Amino acid sequence: MSSHAENSAWQEAQENEDRNFKPTKANRRRAPFYKVLQGMPISVDAFRYGAIPGVNAYFLTHAHSDHYTNLSSNWKHGPIYCSETTANLVIHMLDVDKQWVHPLPMDQTVTVPNSGGVKVTLIEANHCPGSCLFLFEGPQTVNAGDSQFKSPYVGSSRAFRYLHCGDFRACPQHILHPAVRGKKIDHVYLDTTYLDPKYCFPPQPLVIAACADLAKRIVNGEDIYGEAGSNGAPSIQGWVTTNGDEKGKGKATCVKNEVEGKTGKTLVVVGTYSIGKERIVKEIAKALDTKIYCDPRKKAILQCESDPELHTMLTNDPLNAGVHIVPLGMINSDKFQTYMDRWDGHFAKAVGFRPTGWTYTPPAGTDQSPSIPFIIARDQKRTFTCMHLKPMRNSTPKLMLYGVPYSEHSSFFELTCFALSFEWVKMIATVNVGSQNSRAKIARWVEKWEAEKRKRRKEGNGKDGMVPFRRTDYW
Repeated sequence: MSSHAENSAWQEAQENEDRNFKPTKANRRRAPFYKVLQGMPISVDAFRYGAIPGVNAYFLTHAHSDHYTNLSSNWKHGPIYCSETTANLVIHMLDVDKQWVHPLPMDQTVTVPNSGGVKVTLIEANHCPGSCLFLFEGPQTVNAGDSQFKSPYVGSSRAFRYLHCGDFRACPQHILHPAVRGKKIDHVYLDTTYLDPKYCFPPQPLVIAACADLAKRIVNGEDIYGEAGSNGAPSIQGWVTTNGDEKGKGKATCVKNEVEGKTGKTLVVVGTYSIGKERIVKEIAKALDTKIYCDPRKKAILQCESDPELHTMLTNDPLNAGVHIVPLGMINSDKFQTYMDRWDGHFAKAVGFRPTGWTYTPPAGTDQSPSIPFIIARDQKRTFTCMHLKPMRNSTPKLMLYGVPYSEHSSFFELTCFALSFEWVKMIATVNVGSQNSRAKIARWVEKWEAEKRKRRKEGNGKDGMVPFRRTDYW
């Protein structure tokens, strides 16, 4: 697609997404070009558009509502392909008829029925349970979809590779996957939720470990930060008392489950979405060697997930669990107090974790237009421990709340490392594409990635120039 045609296609897509449009049976909302694979009878996360012309295989990356919008018990437009966990979830939550839902195995290449020979491989997305990337490989056989811009390769013998990322947290494992490694990808449909330099939150595994460590220290009544205020450690006033010595220095000691004359257990409460954030919950529960409690509705959702380890950790008895799961919005001072009032007399105090990428704020003075080498050098030094977790405003000795800079979307740094680490022809953004200004910002970074890849090849960083990583689960 030429640059002019591509701009026109984006303009067409923007017009199709008019929020004032009210679809009817006779006047269906048209699917934007990036929802239908070029030259293939396949759409991804396009259920809000109903029966799309020429599409006979509807793929779903994961069971979050913004990706399955309009999918319901009335669905009858074609087979839905997804992971086993996602299949369980849409059947349970949306009452979709099982005849339409076709779970596919992870990490195995299979042929998509009635696709003209297209093959697909599902790859763990590192997002919520059941989420996956789709690697499609095959010929272009049909100009499906609503876009007026057609592919000139339909009917040719050329094979194409498309990597659809859905929502994902990019990590080296994606590049190292046998289905991806060493291959040139024609189109990458990219999750650009945080494609902005201000979103360089810390590595996901380190944040998970920090939450588990902090929870364990608090529950065990340990001295969390050592010398009070030393090394720039965040204050946890209310959780510690300071005993001055003859030199005027204070030593922090934890209040061991003594709040307003009460003694008892400390409860850890984690806010989550309906699906997602389970890894934090599990690591905290394992660190505390305790069970996990949630309400019956949430438990039914968790049992749809293909996670036997998590299932064994669940209990129906809230008083026998040291970790509770609640909706993310409940982790604020007012609602958290209301929740804890239910267990008055059973828990002496509680600590709540609110994990979301929107918790993260960049340090003052952060460069908003850094060079790519600077981004890589800076963020590969980034660490994160329990010392970085700070109590939220209105925390008290009895109810301590922590905002956790944790996201299951890729940070800006991770998107950059991902884009530099394999061969691709075109990046197609799928998030924050509703305005020309936003798309222009994304395009500028894609151009910088392309320039940096050329530079790295010239400098002898290998054909793919994969960015060195600290562990296979984070750069």
